[in-house]
Amino acid sequence: MKVLIELPTWMGDAVMSSPAIRNLIDHLNAKDVTFIGPKINIEIYSSLKETTAVFVLNKNLKDLSTILKLEKYNYFFSFRSSFRSSIIKWAIRSEKKFQFSKRKYIVGHQVEKYNNFINDSIGISSKPGPLDISKMKTNRPRKKKRNLGINPGASYGSAKMWLTERFAEVAQNLSDDFDIFIFGGVNEIEISNEIEKIFIENNISNYKNMAGKTSINELIELIAEMDVFITGDSGPMHLAAALQIPSISLFGPTKSNETSQWKNKRSLIIKKNLLCQPCMERECPLGHRNCMTEITSKEVLLNVKKLLNL
Repeated sequence: MKVLIELPTWMGDAVMSSPAIRNLIDHLNAKDVTFIGPKINIEIYSSLKETTAVFVLNKNLKDLSTILKLEKYNYFFSFRSSFRSSIIKWAIRSEKKFQFSKRKYIVGHQVEKYNNFINDSIGISSKPGPLDISKMKTNRPRKKKRNLGINPGASYGSAKMWLTERFAEVAQNLSDDFDIFIFGGVNEIEISNEIEKIFIENNISNYKNMAGKTSINELIELIAEMDVFITGDSGPMHLAAALQIPSISLFGPTKSNETSQWKNKRSLIIKKNLLCQPCMERECPLGHRNCMTEITSKEVLLNVKKLLNL
């Protein structure tokens, strides 16, 4: 059984699709699975035991031409609803082809939407299990201090981002008991450097700025070592959920009932429930970002203590 899977665009969605992918692999008894998609998401699935091949697929003609060279498959599943993916679906040589539709799957958590797509495609009634990124926590010797991870960025847009100075303030207040790790991708280096500057100005030295310095595998290994993770709605938030890391998730313009951490019992959500949210916009259409700016450092600190029973 040869299966080809096109992964979602965003890291968080790639992680949230993992229960559906596990169900389809198990039901089809697929032992020969090829993944196509963005590089960072391909890395997440490259270590899956059923993975036999991966192909990075970006928005350029060279990468798109790759699909014309792929062999024939028994099944093709695309977790993307874009017109571009419709073209890929048409071009792929496969006996059966299925594509996710945002217009059809509109109810429930995103994990459930992806799982319903697979159920409908292959005629099963499976339930979505836990997130699965095929990475185990490391067994490195633990230091005396615990680890605090802060993730200030959001690839989707600035509307989802909490204030950098408040991330810094929370971390400073916890720095006597926690070593601090600043997380972020290459597009969040500037934000992370702003937090680092605040640390330096306040003589905080027990931190590591990891923004733009990790592969996806290294990111997973580092998040696995966190004792608490403070984050906006982002890809790393879902990695923390898959690893069952105690997490504080800050929600503003997005729908927490659809993209909150899946099956992480040690997760707390902070959101303000304003009339204008969730707007689902990348940038605040009203220009004030109140859904994020009204979340205070004190609130986050109190929730960290509640989460960890401090």
